[in-house]
Amino acid sequence: MATDFKSIPIIDISPLLCKCNDPKVVEDSEVSEVVKQLLLACKESGFFYVKGHGVPDSLLKEVRDMAHKFFDLPYDEKIKIKMSAATGFRGYQGIGENLTQGRPDMQEAIDCYREFKPGRYGALGKALEGSNKWYIIIKALSLKTLCGEFEGLRAGDPFWITRIVGYPGISDSIVPGLPENYIGCGAHTDYGLLTLVNQDDEIPALQVRNRSGEWIWAVPIPGTLVCNICDMLKIWSNGLYESTLHRVITNSPKYRVSVTFFYEPNFNAVIEPLEFCKQKVDGIKKCERAVYGEYLVRKVYGNFGIEYLMNK
Repeated sequence: MATDFKSIPIIDISPLLCKCNDPKVVEDSEVSEVVKQLLLACKESGFFYVKGHGVPDSLLKEVRDMAHKFFDLPYDEKIKIKMSAATGFRGYQGIGENLTQGRPDMQEAIDCYREFKPGRYGALGKALEGSNKWYIIIKALSLKTLCGEFEGLRAGDPFWITRIVGYPGISDSIVPGLPENYIGCGAHTDYGLLTLVNQDDEIPALQVRNRSGEWIWAVPIPGTLVCNICDMLKIWSNGLYESTLHRVITNSPKYRVSVTFFYEPNFNAVIEPLEFCKQKVDGIKKCERAVYGEYLVRKVYGNFGIEYLMNK
């Protein structure tokens, strides 16, 4: 469980990116300091901002602007790339079609997954077979681990997901009887390894829950990306790293966009606590084994109404 953190740390990762290919990187004091900050954030809150990430501010804004232009289109245009089970759950969802814990989220979105050849993952991957329906210029951070634990059968061939999400402003909604604040996305944890969030400036909406149950704002900070630990990394770390509950609250009249990149393990990877992480707690296994692809597909099915499953 996360600690009673009251704020989310900001970490400058530029020394790590600049020196990650240096054979003597482990001896570098600046890199060591970055790693210590990351380790502390992963343990205490499971959330942190990164700056010095190398993605130009202009590109981050361009991506958000393109998303705004799409969501500004008439509904009849947007549903030309409508998501269904037949599309491999790729494409556009209208407002209220995404469910979190069985409740509709006040958002619209485009879902994209890594494309793969039919049959590559057998029956396990069949539900997500398909082509992405809308292409946006997205350049995510080049994630390269210094530790061989996440290579090969674990994450040497990583899956990925991108969600381009639009949250209507509180006065824009056509749904009657809404409270002053409403839920853009219900409380949840993310599924894979690491999430990167590019969110609109000046519109606070993302909240993270600490151990006491308080919701801490992850306010937009220009030039940063919000990062958070996901369920598979929590399992691998045997609970050392926290996959923290978070949600989106809409309380602004402005339309908000969030572009989220999910960096995942190999689709068919078997995820269980790493031995050296178990040794940190006297060999006790605190997290149960999972197969990433099974876990993902189960969550995807839970995010949509019955009509998607009936059309499968």
